[in-house]
Amino acid sequence: MAPTLVNVAFGVALGLALLGAAFDRRSILFVALAAALPDLDAVASLVVHGATNALLHNLWLPGVVAVALYWDTRYREESWLADRHGWYGVRVAWVSLASFVVAGIGVDLFSPSGVNLLYPVHDRFYAVVGILLFSTQDGLVQSFVEVGEGLLWLSSPGTTADYHVETWVNPTPGTGLERGVDRELHLVETGWQLVVVAAALVAVAIRLWEDR
Repeated sequence: MAPTLVNVAFGVALGLALLGAAFDRRSILFVALAAALPDLDAVASLVVHGATNALLHNLWLPGVVAVALYWDTRYREESWLADRHGWYGVRVAWVSLASFVVAGIGVDLFSPSGVNLLYPVHDRFYAVVGILLFSTQDGLVQSFVEVGEGLLWLSSPGTTADYHVETWVNPTPGTGLERGVDRELHLVETGWQLVVVAAALVAVAIRLWEDR
């Protein structure tokens, strides 16, 4: 899974692009927290076996929230959210939901660790990994989707029963809170991730300075 800091950086970039007039310190904080929220399932893995990248990385939770939000803001005669927070609250809610799905879940889906998209209804991790290139001899070559078993023929590292996503909270299956275990909290793992984090920090700092 991508480091949480990278998820947050993607969330911040998404917020800068989508918040529009609703952008301020509070709204960008909500969007950033939404991007980090899915990674809390690593803490849940201390009591729920295989919960990392499954419990909060599936599409059911944001799906339910999206339906409830759409119903409240589009079909109710008086929207609960709009009545209390106006257009600002509605905009921040939708962008935060987008951040949760795209930056929180999507970024981890496009990594070797993968996510359990349909857990617990369908217990299987999926990872979108591969290459896309144009060769003068072979033409267009891609290895993201290949004929095989599984949802959309995506690569699958396993299920919650036989696959463990390593985190600093739970490095190995059943580690729990044992002492003497090597725990590594990865902030960034590659150069491009560092660029994304730095760019997000600079961009939000400039936007906040402009809105003073």
